[in-house]
Amino acid sequence: MRGCFALTGRRVLGGVLERGMTTMSPGKRKPDLVSFTFAEQPDGSYVTSLHGQAVLHEPLLNKGTAFSPQERAELGLDGLLPPAVESLDEQARRMYVQYRAQPTDLLKNVYLEALRDRNEVLYYRLLSDHLREMLPIVYDPTIGEAIKTYSHEYRRPRGVYLSIDDPGGIEQAFKNVGLGPDDVDLIVASDAEEILGIGDWGVGGGVGIATGKLAVYTAAAGIDPGRVIPVALDVGTDNEALLNDPAYVGNRHARVRGQRYDDFIDAYVTTATRMFPGALLHWEDFGPSNAQRILEKYTGQICTFNDDMQGTGAIVLAAMLGAVKVSATPMREQRIVIFGAGTAGIGIADQLRDAMIRDGLDHDSATRRIWPIDKQGLLTDDMTDLRDFQQPYARPRDEVADWPRDEHGISLAEVVERVKPTMLLGTSTAHGAFTEKIVRTMAAGVDRPIIFPISNPTERIEAMPPDLIRWSDGRALIATGIPIEPITYSGVTYAIAQANNALLYPGLGLGVVVARARRVSPGMFQAAAEAVGGMVDVSAPGASLLPQVENLREVSATVAVAVANQAAEEHLARTTLHNTVQQVQETMWQPAYRPIHGNGQ
Repeated sequence: MRGCFALTGRRVLGGVLERGMTTMSPGKRKPDLVSFTFAEQPDGSYVTSLHGQAVLHEPLLNKGTAFSPQERAELGLDGLLPPAVESLDEQARRMYVQYRAQPTDLLKNVYLEALRDRNEVLYYRLLSDHLREMLPIVYDPTIGEAIKTYSHEYRRPRGVYLSIDDPGGIEQAFKNVGLGPDDVDLIVASDAEEILGIGDWGVGGGVGIATGKLAVYTAAAGIDPGRVIPVALDVGTDNEALLNDPAYVGNRHARVRGQRYDDFIDAYVTTATRMFPGALLHWEDFGPSNAQRILEKYTGQICTFNDDMQGTGAIVLAAMLGAVKVSATPMREQRIVIFGAGTAGIGIADQLRDAMIRDGLDHDSATRRIWPIDKQGLLTDDMTDLRDFQQPYARPRDEVADWPRDEHGISLAEVVERVKPTMLLGTSTAHGAFTEKIVRTMAAGVDRPIIFPISNPTERIEAMPPDLIRWSDGRALIATGIPIEPITYSGVTYAIAQANNALLYPGLGLGVVVARARRVSPGMFQAAAEAVGGMVDVSAPGASLLPQVENLREVSATVAVAVANQAAEEHLARTTLHNTVQQVQETMWQPAYRPIHGNGQ
């Protein structure tokens, strides 16, 4: 099994913390610790039963050329490694040179995944040292390309693969991971229906997005990589290219929907929460027909959240709080047009609505200050094809009865002309949708237009920031979903905020782990958003509305403290927070080698 650190409920056997499987000796009624992968001793070192090549094949133990002469002798590694003994720093420098030599972003992703497969400490050290540079490689956008080639590049299984064709095997699959009830902090699961704007990519999408998300959790927030489980929920795929690909390694049938799908999800949730009662369940890249429904069903029962909906909403709220300070228009007076009313767009709407309620509006008044637009134009309450999560925001038909329509309903341009929004948000993936005419119309009606085109990648963004700045005469307050270099216009340099979920969800998860929270509440998302927004000074001309991505560890620690304290304030914490800052620091896993000893067997 793979080792893990237990924050609570540790089992101490023979003076060490058990980190592996026990086996039943013949004639014995109770298990003896006769064979285990590795265990943590009280001094922080490891003891392992592995020997020789087996040590080098365990990613959380392997140090490669950093094994000391004493470790090499004790673990049977003499002659299996070059004679030089290197430090982690020296190894990381060499790995970075090799990484930079890869000719494409996809090959850089492949290189890093291969390193992760053989030496996790070195992988996370390299990633942590160059997080801003490597984040787009290990996650969005490059991971989308890696997911497309998953079956053809398949090398090593990572995580748990649960099949809708074998719901009875869920418990055994989790047992085979070898982790106990107190050994798991976080489980990221995806059914891969809506992967990063590229759609349905089956089992490769599920495991790829889950492992990529967990890599960011560890690099950005120090979530222990031995205490997490990535889960691919394989319910089939509607991607014909995959179904007809001889190399595809997932279930070869169309996506299962309806009651059978719901029963499978329920079996996963029931089993995971029973076997790992302290774990946070993170949902990722589910389709709009399932994402909101699943979240609403389980959010009041277990510790869970959906990053596409709630995480995206919270990071946009963080940027919005900064924009409100600059514009001097309070939240309760904002008029918000959302172009792209899917799960992300409505998830953001929910967060902004709640912020307006906290600023003094009632629920209905806050909801009425949001105008959602989707493929059928402005959403109205007489439409028969609205999803359940869209319905609360649909405008009354009578309100817009005399508004002109085209073949796609009431257009974005018409809504901007009529509403005179203070904020324009793009989650549509429709490149160029925020035209010069639309932006100039908006800017004519408000002193500091707030414009957030957060669709990604670049070819899907609604408008590029240099254009937004020029069309608004430098007055627009901007956040995007992609990294943008600073822009100089009329003598002012504008730092463009990147509304990257990585600024928020790792710290949120860390705060939940530190507090051992029973639930993830709206107040915890608010605390996270305020913590992120509070880390920047937006008063200077051209200042970014959000912190820079290279400061992710600092941001995550700050968010974790706020989230843990909020959990305690709401009586959701299952542990006592006596010094939250220190507890957060002590919980954060660091990519550093530990001394390793053989167990003498």
